[in-house]
Amino acid sequence: MLKKLSKQKISDIITYGIVLVAFIVMQILINAGQISSLFEGLMVPLCTYIILAISLNLVVGVLGELSLGHAGFMCVGAFTSAFFSKCMQDTITNSIVRFLIALLIGIVVAAIFGLLIGIPVLRLNGDYLAIVTLAFGEIIKNIVNVLFIGKDSKGFHFSTKDVMALNMEPDGKVIVNGPQGITGAPKDATFFIGFILVLITLFIILNLIHSRDGRAIMAIRDNRIAAESIGINITKYKLMTFTISAAMAGAAGVLYGHNLSNLTANTNNFGYNMSINILVFVVLGGIGNIRGSIISAVVLTLLPELLRGLSDYRMLIYAIVLIVMMLFNWAPKAIEWREKYLSFKKNKKEAVK
Repeated sequence: MLKKLSKQKISDIITYGIVLVAFIVMQILINAGQISSLFEGLMVPLCTYIILAISLNLVVGVLGELSLGHAGFMCVGAFTSAFFSKCMQDTITNSIVRFLIALLIGIVVAAIFGLLIGIPVLRLNGDYLAIVTLAFGEIIKNIVNVLFIGKDSKGFHFSTKDVMALNMEPDGKVIVNGPQGITGAPKDATFFIGFILVLITLFIILNLIHSRDGRAIMAIRDNRIAAESIGINITKYKLMTFTISAAMAGAAGVLYGHNLSNLTANTNNFGYNMSINILVFVVLGGIGNIRGSIISAVVLTLLPELLRGLSDYRMLIYAIVLIVMMLFNWAPKAIEWREKYLSFKKNKKEAVK
């Protein structure tokens, strides 16, 4: 048992080390001017995708349930936090304090949505759960797209029709403008903040997985009936996992929303496409493999930009890389080869000792 725990700790330290080294290297390259402005602009979204991939892996890989509504929780976190930041932009002038409060608001609201959605949804399994969570993500996106919120001396005004229906005073200010979203919110997110949030997410998820609660969650994934027969509260642990995952997605949404000057709830940002992209990160990195999710998110986010110079061949090479990664992770022959290779290295080390 002690040996097993030490291996887990070593594996976790390696994961933290990879993230830390990657941040230091990128920061050195940015300070030295070796990174283009376009590439540098991807750093905050990259941290966002890593957090999303890790948090979704908690549900898909550790709990064993397929969720396609992760972009919905991200949308909730992004818009609630951006709404707060724009309202308090002139009141709270310290950007760090304002961002921290916005982060807390985004996490709490996303967690509440995760709890409320999880109570009825987690009674379902498999494809049914995937369909309902997908519907939730689309509902959230469509609600934000028809929501108009303004503010004047009388307070806040709400409408789902248009700006004129807000009936504000002439000096009133529109905060949420329907399909145009939130314009002019402070861009408080930075690469350093994103890095810190990635480390915090890693710490929460890895400690949960290795805890008693994490073992109970994995027992539910492996055999629900057996887990229930030994007294594990299925509903409690499924709901806890779903809520934590939603809260982390909300944090990613806060980071994402505070990196854009114009936040809109379109399909690419918070719709079905985003949920599928996050799921692709999880599947290609290995379901249940936290480190793999990080590597997959980094590779698949940066690869299109690294291949931009190849013009027409860029997406072809990207597709080939996706296929190769999928085969390497999931093909039976590839799995058999990896197991043989790892056992060979282990036997070689033992022979040297």
